[in-house]
Amino acid sequence: MRPSVERFVRFRIDSKADADDVLQEVCLAAYLNFPSLRDRSAFKAWLISIAANKCRDFFRRRASRAEVPLDALEGASAPGASETSDTSEADAVRETMALLRDHDRQILRLYFWEELPQASIAQRLGIPVGTVKSRLHTAKRSFREKYPYRTGRTKGERRMIKLPELLPEYSISEIKEPPFSVKWEELMGWFLVPKLGEKLNWAIYDYPSRRMTELFEMKVTGRAKVHGIEGVEISSRETPTAEGGAAVERTFVAQLTDTHCRYLATRWSEGGVANYATFLDADEFLPNWGFGEDNCGNETNPVPKGDIRREGTVITTAAKPFLLDVVGRYAVTIAGKTYDTICVMDVETYDDGVASEQFLDSSGRTVLWRRFNRDDWALDRYGKRWSELLPGSERLTINGKTYVHWYDCITEHILA
Repeated sequence: MRPSVERFVRFRIDSKADADDVLQEVCLAAYLNFPSLRDRSAFKAWLISIAANKCRDFFRRRASRAEVPLDALEGASAPGASETSDTSEADAVRETMALLRDHDRQILRLYFWEELPQASIAQRLGIPVGTVKSRLHTAKRSFREKYPYRTGRTKGERRMIKLPELLPEYSISEIKEPPFSVKWEELMGWFLVPKLGEKLNWAIYDYPSRRMTELFEMKVTGRAKVHGIEGVEISSRETPTAEGGAAVERTFVAQLTDTHCRYLATRWSEGGVANYATFLDADEFLPNWGFGEDNCGNETNPVPKGDIRREGTVITTAAKPFLLDVVGRYAVTIAGKTYDTICVMDVETYDDGVASEQFLDSSGRTVLWRRFNRDDWALDRYGKRWSELLPGSERLTINGKTYVHWYDCITEHILA
């Protein structure tokens, strides 16, 4: 049970030292109160409730010392979030306001909440009236883009674009310049940014046919809390393109912070029964959805760390888990456009014998994602090595072993 409690506390308290202190309090309280536990089968839930209480005690102590509101501290991982689970339009307005930049939020409050005329706003902020008009226009547009409850497409709103049945031809060439900084807020492996109002189509393309094999239609459906941690709920419809293939509906919860993007929970059906797994369920959740130490997620500010070193098609890695690193800068030409990108490589973080290349443009969106299998990956299942199954596919050498290119993914981002 201890790993589940540790994950619960560390998700709520960023400081490792503070989290360790709280964990000690949890263990002591559990030891002293164990004789009062009547239903031993509810031990895990009982232990988590103690951890939740100790976390609340921690925030109360911090609030008292800092003389700041308790709710401001407890909501630090989700600024501006309401403590209720109501998904009314009023809550959506508050949530959307919290997503805006400070100066956008400020001018909307002055104009709509305080009902000040533009001249008075200009006087209060010490800026020209023309600047007020410009900022107000920008702020209203930003609000419309992020507000989740829209009944029709507004002027300038981006349309969902049909992805091609065949993967467009592309080329990749190295740029001999340092990788640029980027804010990468996409979910690892799913390409969607977990924010209210976001939606995305993307597809998998097989080799050597370059034909689409599966289409994913995803959208953020609202806010959600998992063990007190706030995130957003996401729905995904996965449709195989092969005749007779059945679509799969999936729901999961994810959280985006200033530093990481991570999964919190997933729901699936089996034999007509709905199943749920969260970040506290090591066996059911972490092998498929967990990423990073204690499921911290993927970094939203990726920088070269030197954990993965690349020279052409030859790659060497550090001897450590969770190998995700920026390995260079590349020009990717696809669908008639050329993108200046950084390449983020993932080596065996999810599955032994699997590596990937993910090319991100300056906006932090994926231009192209490519999967490579170690030559002996799943040999028992497929009966042949990948160099035999795909003799014409590109090869990488990672730590002296051969990896073979299997399939690619693109999103509607490149077709906009």
